[in-house]
Parts: sequence; structure tokens; C-alpha cells
Amino acid sequence: MNFLFACGGTAGHINPALAIAEQLAKIVPKAEFLFVGAGREMENRLIPNAGYDIVNIQMSGLRRGFSFSDIKYNIKTVAYLSKAGFAAKKIISGFSPDAVIGTGGYICYPVLKNAAKMGIATVVHESNAVPGLTTKMLASTVDRVLVSFPGIENSYRKPERVLFTGTPIRGGFDANDNETDEKNGKKKPLVLSFWGSLGAERMNETIAEFIVANIQSGEFDHIHATGKSGGVEELKARLKQLGADQELPQGIELREYIDDMQNVMSAADIVLCRAGGSTVAELTAIGKPAVLVPSPYVSNNEQLMNARQLEKAGGAVILEESVCTGELLYDTVSEILGNNEKLKKMSDGQKSIGAPNAAENIARLIMGLCKGENS
Repeated sequence: MNFLFACGGTAGHINPALAIAEQLAKIVPKAEFLFVGAGREMENRLIPNAGYDIVNIQMSGLRRGFSFSDIKYNIKTVAYLSKAGFAAKKIISGFSPDAVIGTGGYICYPVLKNAAKMGIATVVHESNAVPGLTTKMLASTVDRVLVSFPGIENSYRKPERVLFTGTPIRGGFDANDNETDEKNGKKKPLVLSFWGSLGAERMNETIAEFIVANIQSGEFDHIHATGKSGGVEELKARLKQLGADQELPQGIELREYIDDMQNVMSAADIVLCRAGGSTVAELTAIGKPAVLVPSPYVSNNEQLMNARQLEKAGGAVILEESVCTGELLYDTVSEILGNNEKLKKMSDGQKSIGAPNAAENIARLIMGLCKGENS
């Protein structure tokens, strides 16, 4: 069997696709997989690193403004879209997939739209509590729309096609295994922080203030991922401006990107991060207390809506970026880590809304659609 995936832009779109592919490979060991991306850095790194082939179609998103530059950009997007449809048809015809799966990014639209027209089983997964533009555009075309939170079926034009599954997560996220290599030998609480696969300049400046406060107190160990090429050096420069020594003390570590997120997140006592759909799914599956700073730069304020789902369950504290200083972030983390009862309640709250078997369940649903079931 052949399975075609369309995804791109951020790790939050790519990792769910990799998780589903991993489960499909267990069901059909000799299956062939092909990924379609839009040529951006993350898909061209993460997908080949996972052992899959990728082809790219030039594609860009729509801007919502009405300035001359926005209009000019959108005209270019429309031109790309017409060419993308032709390229998608060519890829689909050449690969002959049994099913086509989209997990986010504008590249999903031409690929899934054309696959559906060709009579191929199609599903699109939406990892956010608020439907994205691409998902909305495909909702009336694909066989199934898979969503990450219950009770949002009526957000779509054809709610009968919508199914709550949770967001697929990669293998290795085990809620019962928190003693990983990252934790071994560490006596202090471990804080993990990251602001997304592409980083966030404003929040990296905030985390620099957080690190300086922690250097002064020595209260906990800390791993921070800057999220972009050259980000570590930029953060070190900011730390120097704030008076920190060039050599960070033992227990505080900076990385550009965390490739073994399963290991590091499992080891952490608390996670400081954005509230993208994929990250939220990992936190809830593993039962990890979190301080969430939703990105204010995404459409529909979708990250804040995601974060509120976790806050409502008691698993996370929300700090909005506009008021989040390094001092406030440090005080919030210190208060939580100093209260074992609160940590336990937060962990239980996260687990209460987790869907750790989402990838397996989605893979079986896809197999059913390939056999003509559930359609």
C-alpha cells in the first residue's frame, strides 16, 4: 500500500504526520510513504531525518490584510496555487496512493483537493481548537476531518464528517516513564522551555531574564531550545548584556532545537512553551505540568483557545505574552515547583484530556477508509 502525506511549515504540522506514518508502517510493514511539503526548512529536515522521502511544491499562504504589499503577496499566492494543483496531480498519479493524509499547512489544500477528486481516500487533521483556513476549505471535500478536542464538530460546515481523535504524537511519549537519560544524575527540578520550532525573539529575550534569575538562585536545572539557526549565540549575547558570565553554570543548557523531545520532555518537571496543537497533545499525553505563553501572532488566536482547554482541566497556567516578563515567569515556575501537591494535580489534569492512542486510532481509521469502511 502507498500513503501520501501533505504537511509543512512547522513541527506542529509535521510531527503528527510522522506519528501516523509510524503507526501505518506497523500495520502494513511493506507500505510505501511519500511526503509533500512546501519547501520550508522544517519539513526538509524533520521528514528525511525520520527516514521518509519528500517532494516539494512551491506554495505560500494568504495574508489577511489589504495593504498593497498584502494584495501583491496574495496575487502571487493564487498564481502558486494554480501551479500547485497541476504539480499535486502529477505527484498523486505517479505515486498512486491508497490514502492521502493532511496534517496542516497550506500545501494540504491542492494535494487533498485533487486526491479527493480522483476518488482516493482522504483525511485532514486539525490540531487546534479553532479550525484553520485550510481545514475549513477542505472540510466539505475530504472523507473525514479529524479534530483534537471534543465538542467542536459544529465549527465545520459538515459536522457529520468530523471525528474527535486527539492529536497524534510520536512514539516514546510515555506518561509512566519520567526517569530518562536527561534526568539521570540531576538532583534539582528540571525546567524545559521552548517557543516553537521557529523560535520567538520576544520570548527568547524573556527567557534570558529567566535564566539570569535562576543563575542567581541556583534553584533548578534548565534546558532551553532557541528554535532557530544561530539562536543560541543570540541568546548568549543577550545573557552577556544582562550581566551573566560567558560560561553558563552546570545544569543550564541552550540548544537550537530538541530532536529528542520525547526524552527531554519526559525528564522535565515542568514545561514552558507555546500552545500549538502538537505541543498541547504531547503535554497531555505525558501528563506534564506546563506554563503556557500562547503565541499572539497566529490567526484566530488559536493557541489561546488551545491553552484554555488545558487550563480548564487544571493542567496548565497561562501567561499572555504582553505581560510575561522574565521575573513573572520565574516566580510562577518557582511557586509551582515548590508545591508537590499542585504538581501532582496539574499532571493529573493534563492526563485527563490526553489522547495518547490518537496516532494508532487514526491509522486504523485510514485503513478502514482504504477498504471502503466508514465512508
